[in-house]
Amino acid sequence: MAWRELGKKGIRASLTTDLTSRLRRHGFTSVSTVDDIIKSMSAAVRCTPDPSFMSRRFDFNEALTKESLVRCYRASPELFARKGNDESFGLKTPKKEKFVKRDSKAQPPVEAPYVPPKSQRTTKPISDKTIEIFEGMTVVELAKRTGESISTLQGILTNVGEKVGTEFDPLSMEVVELIAMEVGINIKRLHSNEGSEILPRPPVVTVMGHVDHGKTSLLDALRQTSVAAKEAGGITQHLGAFVVGMTSGASITFLDTPGHAAFSAMRARGAAVTDIVVLVVAADDGVMPQTLEAMAHAKAANVPIVVAINKCDKPAANPERIRIQLASEGLMLEDMGGDVQVVEVSAMKKTGLDNLEEALLLQAEIMDLKARIDGPAHAYVVEARLDKGKGPLVTAIVKGGTLLCGQYVVVGSEWGRIRAIRDMAEKLVEKARPAMPIEIEGLKGLPRAGDDIIVVESEERARMLSAGRKKKFEKDRLIKIVEERASEEQDKKLSVGSKNKFEKDRHMKIIDERAEAQQPETSEEEPKRVEVPIIVKADVQGTVQAVTDALLNLNSPQVFVNVVHVGVGPISQSDLDMAEACGACIIGFNIKTPPSSVSLAAARASVKIMLHRVIYHLLEDIGNFIVDKAPGTPETKVAGEAEVLSIFELKGRSKSKGPDVKIAGCRVIDGFVTKSGILRLLRSGEVVFEGSCESLKREKQDVDTVKKGNECGLVIQNYDDFRVGDMVQCLEQVIRKPKFVSSESGAARIEC
Repeated sequence: MAWRELGKKGIRASLTTDLTSRLRRHGFTSVSTVDDIIKSMSAAVRCTPDPSFMSRRFDFNEALTKESLVRCYRASPELFARKGNDESFGLKTPKKEKFVKRDSKAQPPVEAPYVPPKSQRTTKPISDKTIEIFEGMTVVELAKRTGESISTLQGILTNVGEKVGTEFDPLSMEVVELIAMEVGINIKRLHSNEGSEILPRPPVVTVMGHVDHGKTSLLDALRQTSVAAKEAGGITQHLGAFVVGMTSGASITFLDTPGHAAFSAMRARGAAVTDIVVLVVAADDGVMPQTLEAMAHAKAANVPIVVAINKCDKPAANPERIRIQLASEGLMLEDMGGDVQVVEVSAMKKTGLDNLEEALLLQAEIMDLKARIDGPAHAYVVEARLDKGKGPLVTAIVKGGTLLCGQYVVVGSEWGRIRAIRDMAEKLVEKARPAMPIEIEGLKGLPRAGDDIIVVESEERARMLSAGRKKKFEKDRLIKIVEERASEEQDKKLSVGSKNKFEKDRHMKIIDERAEAQQPETSEEEPKRVEVPIIVKADVQGTVQAVTDALLNLNSPQVFVNVVHVGVGPISQSDLDMAEACGACIIGFNIKTPPSSVSLAAARASVKIMLHRVIYHLLEDIGNFIVDKAPGTPETKVAGEAEVLSIFELKGRSKSKGPDVKIAGCRVIDGFVTKSGILRLLRSGEVVFEGSCESLKREKQDVDTVKKGNECGLVIQNYDDFRVGDMVQCLEQVIRKPKFVSSESGAARIEC
């Protein structure tokens, strides 16, 4: 069979030479042996082989399979030149078949599923996971918490410029944060006190309560100052921090928080950084909304409360009523078997201050407040403002460690090198220790109130950490915007799809019934929602946030308040250009009056600038501005009522003047009746007909309006069945504007 197949391809002539060379390579060196094998194979083609040859051929084939048998044999040209040579060798010529071109494109089967390529590393959402990090964390520990491989984390270490050693080498907290931001995981810093010097520290006390309950006056009595008299409007609108030396020789760090409803975020920040909360309640006023809010902030932060009942010197003071109100709100007072101390004080008479000091120091002694003194500092931003000569200034309280002048710090997404440290008396100091309120100068940008201050080892590391945080913050902001828009679109789809077929049929049936009764349909369309763009400028970062939150609370179904830009500092030309571009108004709070050039440019560009120093006046002014911008809701109003006294009929009129007419002689008993209004005829309190006024006359003169107390004659179009005693109401279409509402606590809203 092998010989026949080779013969079909026309290569029989060169087979002998090839077989000879192959047999000699496999050990058949004798010429006679090679010739015998070739002759035996030739005989095997013409006759049936015997069993000895079959075994011999099997050995021969086994020897040839040790190397590749795929070989190209080239026949001589003479074999292809001669026709009919195949028949002379005893071979049959194959039949020529039709050539079919084969499709070279590799197409997958129809039923084969598509398998996407496997990604190298799965991407996680930004806010999907939060891990706790600490100083000295190893790559192995970080890999366990993040779920990433050690090789991936080592590659990120190389990208951030860190030397890659073993997976058990300790890493700084800044490097760990950079790695966490790279893999898309949120972090929470844990500050350890192991191996550090731990010493007692002064307590941080936050004074909270309702507006105008005497918080700042109480602090003035403790530190012998008069800050309350200098406050605009007599209320605190900033978050202040200062140290008060008590008569016993101890020192306490106080935080003064505003009591207005707009400054809820400031009170939350004060509760987050404090050790003890002093809840000030006026004895003549009682528990108010901001009092309850302060209690909620303190409970959320797990901070003990000391109650100070102020204004006990007033004749209307009733401390027992205050105790009962606080107990009913879930505050367990000492007088009622609880653990919350209650002190009666008077800021004006300066009575009970020693008892308040004793209560605070006792609570601090129970808590055994201590902090780490050595090592890098960790501080908390209380407030941030922009100074014209010094640049960004940050008011902070040190939580642990020692903050030194000249260190590189990262505050939120901003960074810088500390140029100067000042205490609350504006004296320069070289270092700041725990529970010490300070003012830091030297940042490159203005951070947000509530950010943490961390110390880094170099400028390069500070730049990298700041850039990474800015990128993450912007990405989170964009994701939040996309999610809000997606939720709004989903709500619209659900609201549209909620109308089923039954409701549509019922609505159409009502419309048909009204059309049959020939009564005009008074369906009120939903008013359009207009956008009011606003630019907010204030003196400090915390006030900017408070004013922005208060403005966003003024949103209503008719008006959307869009805060397009916020900033700290005076109004500049760039703010004016932005306001002119987007049609916004500028709100300035506790800032200087803009230069005359900016004021003139604003007048030419028709840009409204509102400057205020008191939050009450600001909210009232912007509330009225929003009400004016609102489109309002169209509604039908009864403008006046008239009683039918007699009926007159005009007969025998010419064709040019029309058919006979019935006139109702009426007297207006309330409001006024107009010719342009819709007239509604009531009989025994039920509506008989509604239609437009065809004619209105008074003393044979056509008039447009008839006021209360006057008599008139009127004709209702397409109706003449008047009766004496019927009531005619004049309806007019009016636009009802929203209303600005402000509560006693200062909370403002827009009611539609």
